[in-house]
Amino acid sequence: MMRLLRLMFLALLMAGPVQAVQPDEVLPDPALEARARAISQDLRCPVCQGETIDESNAPISRDLRLAVRERLVAGDSDAQVVDYIVKHFGEFVLFKPRASGTNLILWLAGPALLLVALGVAFTYLRRRQSMTEAAPVALSAEEQARLRDILEK
Repeated sequence: MMRLLRLMFLALLMAGPVQAVQPDEVLPDPALEARARAISQDLRCPVCQGETIDESNAPISRDLRLAVRERLVAGDSDAQVVDYIVKHFGEFVLFKPRASGTNLILWLAGPALLLVALGVAFTYLRRRQSMTEAAPVALSAEEQARLRDILEK
């Protein structure tokens, strides 16, 4: 029984993310291949959406992996390769969107809403704290007489 558990645990350890990179895609230069893998880890598959192009088996991901490798072989820098892919597929393919343009609104909306919520909470608590209940004032003799008249009716 213990041996079976060990085998299952070993199988779980070895079951990491599956790389969809085919052997015919791998570049002969290990440095360029490492750069290609690093870039493709930051690019989203347009079809799968939750996977990187390195993990996806979709044909479009294969095309993107090949395009990344072609650009690297052509001498482009990592930033130029990413810009090339973004130019053709839009910023959607980036797992980490850039903080510029209309994306800047999304980057700033969360912290801005947090500050607004903290301001509202602070104001609410300050007002609540300052609203102390006034001590009940004793009724005058005239008010007590009127109250007795109302209650006797």
